[in-house]
Amino acid sequence: MNRLLVVASSPHIRANLSTQRIMALVMLSLVPAGAAGAYFLGVRSILVIAISIASCVAAEALWQKCTEQPITVSDLSAALTGLLLAYNLPPSIPLWMPVIGGFFAIIVVKQFFGGLGQNIMNPALAGRAMMLICWPVAMTTWTVHGVSGPTVLSLVKGADSLSEVTSRAAEAGQSFPTLIDALLGNMGGCLGETSAIALIAGGVFLVAFGIISWRIPVIYIATVAVLSVILGRAAGPVYEVLSGGLILGAFYMATDYATSPLTPKGQAIFAIGCGIIATLIRAYGGYPEGVSYSILIMNLTVPIIDRVTTPKIFGEVKKHGA
Repeated sequence: MNRLLVVASSPHIRANLSTQRIMALVMLSLVPAGAAGAYFLGVRSILVIAISIASCVAAEALWQKCTEQPITVSDLSAALTGLLLAYNLPPSIPLWMPVIGGFFAIIVVKQFFGGLGQNIMNPALAGRAMMLICWPVAMTTWTVHGVSGPTVLSLVKGADSLSEVTSRAAEAGQSFPTLIDALLGNMGGCLGETSAIALIAGGVFLVAFGIISWRIPVIYIATVAVLSVILGRAAGPVYEVLSGGLILGAFYMATDYATSPLTPKGQAIFAIGCGIIATLIRAYGGYPEGVSYSILIMNLTVPIIDRVTTPKIFGEVKKHGA
């Protein structure tokens, strides 16, 4: 007998997908967006990515070594956190900052709560939020082909019309990006969030392989588009979707297994909440972008959403008086 039969209670899951394979597929799907970022925003982007990944892997290995736990960096979860953190950073950021951000994301947000699958917030986004609070100037300095300038969402902030947005861009010595530029990634922003077409291709790849469900990204993006029309955002819904970190966040951070709801109904509620919060921050908040904070805030509601939306056990007897 070459195969051993294991007797165990349900659920019985048969699949070829391991944690390592899932993380590897997600990282593979992110390669086109990183390549676009390096092309349009400069080869320094590659260095930021490498340092961020190395910092997260080192942080996890060091913590597990110091706490006498098995070292699990081979599952690639820390490497993926480092990659996603890097994609949420401007390429011009001082290289020591991703190191601190990586250690914070892994040790404080992930390992303090018990490690993989037990964190209550997305580690990469929490690391970005910490860095934005500590170093707001460095985290909001954008360059395209080595020239600094505002992002689309910065230009849209507080504007009443598209003509006002384009005039603001002209005053800053830039031309407002065309839809082709926004699709390809030829505009200012974080190094992994600018190329919408590369991110969408990666997201479709993940949905096709069954790594993520379509519900959260599609509903999240649709909510932002509809609310942008209702609130009369100057650049229109297309730019609202293609600009900033919406597509990156919707496909890669909001779908994190540990911090998103389990049920289809819960995922829909979660995605709508993310879309509402992100749009309200963009329109009325102090920051031009609200994707990171929308996901982090909704991460904290996941236990409640799961409790409300999880179906009752079949055959469950109701309590008297209920």
